[in-house]
Amino acid sequence: MNLPSRLLQLLMVVLMVGGASYLMMQSLPGDAAWRIAAGRYGYDALDAAAAASVRAELGLEVQGGLHFLYWLGDILRLELGTSLISGESVWVEIRHQLGNSLSLAGAALGISLLIGPPLGLLAGLRAGGWLDRSLLAVCSLLRATPQFLLALVLILLISVEMGLLPAAGHGEPQHFILPAMTLALGLAAVSARLARDAMAAVTQTAFHDFARWKGLSNAQTFWRHGLRHVALPLVTYLGLQFVTLVEGVVVIESIFGWPGIGHALVHAIFSRDVPMVQGTALVLGVGFVLINLLVDLLGRQLDPRGVK
Repeated sequence: MNLPSRLLQLLMVVLMVGGASYLMMQSLPGDAAWRIAAGRYGYDALDAAAAASVRAELGLEVQGGLHFLYWLGDILRLELGTSLISGESVWVEIRHQLGNSLSLAGAALGISLLIGPPLGLLAGLRAGGWLDRSLLAVCSLLRATPQFLLALVLILLISVEMGLLPAAGHGEPQHFILPAMTLALGLAAVSARLARDAMAAVTQTAFHDFARWKGLSNAQTFWRHGLRHVALPLVTYLGLQFVTLVEGVVVIESIFGWPGIGHALVHAIFSRDVPMVQGTALVLGVGFVLINLLVDLLGRQLDPRGVK
């Protein structure tokens, strides 16, 4: 692991994510003062005086990259600035929202681990069998179904028709189930195929044949010799997919009324809350680098041959 290169990567993430977020927000059409005033006071109380007050207070008439330089100064002080809408610290708001998204992503990841890899391993042990063919069909269907459509189907079946779970909400354990299941099914479809392919490859190796020749069962051979070979691609995929879950659950959060970071990011963009957008994008980008680092460390533990 090259620590200086990782630190340089983090610095590049800060500059590129922050700069790109600022430029994209500045390129949006319309008057930012009106959007911010609407986010603060509501559309019913919005008028020219409120917009002018916001413009003067925030210095929105200042052109150029001064606001971006101010933001970089906040970063050097290990701060993320202040939300233009709520007036609260961006870090305080992100910490609360990120916690909600992490809990939902963790629940989805846990459910997918209970479904996908076990089925994939069983299918890989008997590649070409009825379970393997059935799993391929189900996984292909799940991967081809958009998440928002899967969410609506689960709401109609489980909440509306059967009345077993709430269709939306946050704060109770039962509120986790439907959004986590929606995210987990697509994730389980891919992890099942990865586990199946890895297991099928292991069964074709010489060490697997030798272990079976010694009289070990399939289960003993897997636990003693095949687990690391199967775990390595799964750890790599699931580690990166966890970041995707946190960053990409905005649709699911919106459908199920889940107050996560993706949902908050969309509202910040609509309200032209530039510090909130920049801070959220920065936290997600740095999180991606850190998850990559963790995946690399786990991969080196599973396969020490990759260590140089």
